[in-house]
Order: sequence, then structure tokens, then C-alpha cells
Amino acid sequence: MGRKLYVGNLPYSATEQSLRETFSRCGTIDSITMVTDRHTGQSKGFGFVEMSTSGEAQKAIQELNGSTLADRQIKVSEAKPKAPRGGGGYGGGRHRW
Repeated sequence: MGRKLYVGNLPYSATEQSLRETFSRCGTIDSITMVTDRHTGQSKGFGFVEMSTSGEAQKAIQELNGSTLADRQIKVSEAKPKAPRGGGGYGGGRHRW
């Protein structure tokens, strides 16, 4: 079990502070990342919380998954590793079409 948690179905009013208050009941928080739209700055409704230990992360899943934050039932699970992204493009070389 890892220490990084996915937190989904967040209300758009959620802030790092509201997540910190919620998750600190389960242990020490190392970091919080709220995912926002690059252009508008609007929350995308999910984020990540990294706990200090895997035991604290497991406790947070057990206690907070399905709980309510600002009238929304949040989803808390272990974060999946980031998938590698392909290089895309043509590699910058000269191409003849």
C-alpha cells in the first residue's frame, strides 16, 4: 500500500485547507495537490493527498471513503502510478512528405 491517495468527487468549493482539516484526523499529511483547469483555474473535482505512512493512508481510505465533504460523497482510494506518456510528435527531425 502506498502513501498517495486519490480523492474524487470533491465539491468545487473544496480547498487545500478543507482537505487538510479532513485528512489530518487520520494522520500526518505530507502534501496536497488540488487539480485545476489550466485555463480557468476552476477545480476539476479531484486531487491527491499524500500521507506520512502507508498505515495512515489505509486508515484514511477506511474512514473517509464515502464520507461527506460540503454535501458531496467523496471517493478516497490508493492513487495509481502515473502512466508514462508517449513522446508524440515527429521527434524534431526533418521530414520529407
